[in-house]
Amino acid sequence: MSRKILITGGAGFIGLHLANRLLDEGFRVHIVDNFARAVEDTELQNIVLRKGAVFSNMNLLDDNDTKELDLDYDVIFHLAAIIGVTHVLKRPYSVLYDNILMLGKMIDLARRQNNLTRFFFASTSEVYAGTLKHFDLPIPTPENTPLAITDLSYPRTSYMLSKIYGEALCRQAGIPFTLFRPHNIYGPRMGMAHIIPEQLYKAHSAKEGDSIKVFSVEHTRCFCYIDDAVEMLMRMMELSNCEGKTLNLGTQAPEVTMEEVARTCFSVVGKDLCIDVMPESPGSPARRGPDMTQTTELINFESKVGLSEGITKTYNWYKENIFEGGGITAK
Repeated sequence: MSRKILITGGAGFIGLHLANRLLDEGFRVHIVDNFARAVEDTELQNIVLRKGAVFSNMNLLDDNDTKELDLDYDVIFHLAAIIGVTHVLKRPYSVLYDNILMLGKMIDLARRQNNLTRFFFASTSEVYAGTLKHFDLPIPTPENTPLAITDLSYPRTSYMLSKIYGEALCRQAGIPFTLFRPHNIYGPRMGMAHIIPEQLYKAHSAKEGDSIKVFSVEHTRCFCYIDDAVEMLMRMMELSNCEGKTLNLGTQAPEVTMEEVARTCFSVVGKDLCIDVMPESPGSPARRGPDMTQTTELINFESKVGLSEGITKTYNWYKENIFEGGGITAK
């Protein structure tokens, strides 16, 4: 019988792309989500209809819900969390408390499994924010960089702190684990609260010669297309040398400015547009990028999809499904 995979937060961006790939490879996949942020769109509906897929609308904070989860999962991907700057700034206590409570319940579930081979915990590149603020953060940033925290009174600290604590919980839980830190993963169905779909929408809606607002034009990031990120996760899952490791998930190069990202979006949409330079976004680091040396050595893979190709794939999906198709997407 094929192996059985649980994905919490499975209706979200990374979760659903991962579920689709796992089903392609013949795994049985149990997708769990409560739509706190994800949406029940046609993509989810189509995946749920596939052979081997099961979906549960479930609140992981509710014991009556989680007791329905099975005990024969081979792998658990715990992606569910309260995320997003809006939630983090408005509900820092919930971010801290609920994220850890959810993880604790999933670790308890992992301990009860009959034959669990791996527990994946989705951390974040935000764990490096304190080191960036107080010390010299190397960029590209390796996973063994010592972690510091930002001021505990800052609401935004709540998210990175919940992930640092979560990493520590997994390490002390006595379960086979892999911790991964995503860095600027992008692609179809990622919602609208990200620079690439935002700029694509602005460009799609603009007239020739219009000016488009772009914030933090000199800030740089390294972007990783979702198909490459999923391939990395699949290899981490299959390779025993990734057990017990903390791994960056992303692309090391190229490191591109927000201006370059915006101009690539304009080019993909096919319009001659100008940039209206706006101030730097509060709290946004000037540079961020992962050192992918360890991940690449362990899984023998590095990103293949270039930025222009990835943005083109992303635009084609958004144009068909959202901008002109009238579909729904996460905020």
